[in-house]
Amino acid sequence: MSMTSMVVLGLSIATVLLLLGAFLATLRQDRKDRTAADMPVEVAPVEPPLPAPVAAARQAGTDYTDPRTLRVGDKIDVLGSPVRVIGALYVSWQGQQWMEYRLRDSARRTQWLTVEIRKGRAPGQPPHLEVLLWTDVPTQGMVPARSSLIMDDVEFHPLERGTGAFRSEGSTGMPDRGLLDFADYRATDGRLLSFARVQGQPWTAAYAQPLPPGSIGIISRASS
Repeated sequence: MSMTSMVVLGLSIATVLLLLGAFLATLRQDRKDRTAADMPVEVAPVEPPLPAPVAAARQAGTDYTDPRTLRVGDKIDVLGSPVRVIGALYVSWQGQQWMEYRLRDSARRTQWLTVEIRKGRAPGQPPHLEVLLWTDVPTQGMVPARSSLIMDDVEFHPLERGTGAFRSEGSTGMPDRGLLDFADYRATDGRLLSFARVQGQPWTAAYAQPLPPGSIGIISRASS
């Protein structure tokens, strides 16, 4: 074999090796990309809204409306929807006190808004303002059990129950004064369910939606 033929052969072999190496590198990268694409993407859990801190009596902050100042007749904005406060309940139970406002929208649908000061979630933490918007659910004759119960295929566990004294104002559908039985439940995913009744009347039930600070705004105040 001549020297020229040997050089040509060597260059050919080198070219084949380079092409083979490039092909293998491309194949490995393609497999790596496919493996990365097939891996599940971790999604950060949704954090519940932070409660409003309570710095002093009737002061929940400077950047949002304190819902404890609501009065019957006020027109307010709740999560972007205008509603009227048509009634209020003032409830006390074992030293705890809270307000429940009855709201009505332009379609005459009603909801309840609960406002209560809660103790700190851990020792040393300051109290916070808990604001819950309730949506009625059909109970179909259900009564609150002292153990866990199933509602809409979700298991709820007992949280708190008792009988509080109340005073009503405006249009609430309840007497001026009386006793209110209640039973609260919580699901493992944090959902809240509550049963309530004026003594001598049937039970009603509702789900709760916690509202973060700033969810409520004043459109107009009731005339004095």
